[in-house]
Amino acid sequence: MTQASTLTFSGVHHTARPTWKLQETVRFYRDQLGLQLVHAISARGWGPADHADFLHFFFDSGKGSTIAFFYYIGTQAPGYLEPRDDYRYRATHTAWQVDSREELMAWREKIEKAGIEIKYQIRHEVIESIYFTDPNGYSLELTWQARPFGKLDIDDARRTIEAAIELEAGSGDFSKIDAVWLRKGERLLAEIGEK
Repeated sequence: MTQASTLTFSGVHHTARPTWKLQETVRFYRDQLGLQLVHAISARGWGPADHADFLHFFFDSGKGSTIAFFYYIGTQAPGYLEPRDDYRYRATHTAWQVDSREELMAWREKIEKAGIEIKYQIRHEVIESIYFTDPNGYSLELTWQARPFGKLDIDDARRTIEAAIELEAGSGDFSKIDAVWLRKGERLLAEIGEK
């Protein structure tokens, strides 16, 4: 029996989103990006009585992961799922990893040759990414990680998030990122002073 303290994930199996554009979605992922269609579930509605019949189909996205879609037969997309050009909407996205910067640039070329618009390419700290959108308006990212995360990254992440949680709980002005940096610096000085 596995101990709860030793449990870890083995990676992402799939991400899933609804689509009301069956043909366009299959064309985009299978034909333009070249992801193999590996599984499809066709079912009568599950769960509540008003659950529509559906197709749930999966594309191989590498290293055992898939990206999947639900096509709810005979339904219309609800208004709250309409794509929006807003950074808060784009925050929900799928990011696939590539092994080198050369591979990232080769993917960029393939995507552009397929007629897919690249929204932007950016280097943010240890990763470089290109961003684009699927026919449903879902944001997608391809990412190359320049170096693995190490102890310094882990320690910095802990300090950053702990400082932000303190501020969110009301122990200071949390209207700008500067407050997080200042609180993190105070915490770091306190840690050094304890040693």
